[in-house]
Amino acid sequence: MKEPNEALAPEAPPGTPEANLSGPAKPEKSPLLREVRSLAVRLAVFAAVLWVLLTQVYLVTQASGNEMFPAVKDGDLVLGCRMEKDYAKNDVVVYERSGTLRVGRVLARGGDIVTLSESGVVEVNGSAQGGGILYPTYPKSLLSYPYAVPEDSVFILGDCRTQAEDSRDFGPVQCSAVKAKVITLIRRRRL
Repeated sequence: MKEPNEALAPEAPPGTPEANLSGPAKPEKSPLLREVRSLAVRLAVFAAVLWVLLTQVYLVTQASGNEMFPAVKDGDLVLGCRMEKDYAKNDVVVYERSGTLRVGRVLARGGDIVTLSESGVVEVNGSAQGGGILYPTYPKSLLSYPYAVPEDSVFILGDCRTQAEDSRDFGPVQCSAVKAKVITLIRRRRL
């Protein structure tokens, strides 16, 4: 049994053999260092989440040219959703052509029959298409009409049909080349 006085024995002075038996004293972490580490971890997690959102879920790009005027103007910031893979007629999409991102409107999907007449009228599966497009749509020499859009492809036209380079010039666009469906625009106001 221990004596009561032994429990209250003073600690050994530093540098004596008795002091070294308990091991070196651990320095206490400063509150500032803990806060800096916590902030660094939070910033790393935020950066990882932002990276995933901008590379896997959303696409942000700047429109160039007036192929989609007046819906999308030159310099507008375009925000698209990469998760959408089933494109409907009249969806505005961002697609890749010759290494550059372009913006266009889906006119027809795989299996649809597109007819462009010399008078500028567009028909898909026998029904006239217009949808508020301001310009007539004339066929170009690449495709012969009526044209059957291949499966897993979309037929894309620009809204400004007189200036647009679209599926009339290079044929249908593979669905794998469509990068995102446009969900919103941020208009450029002399930024």
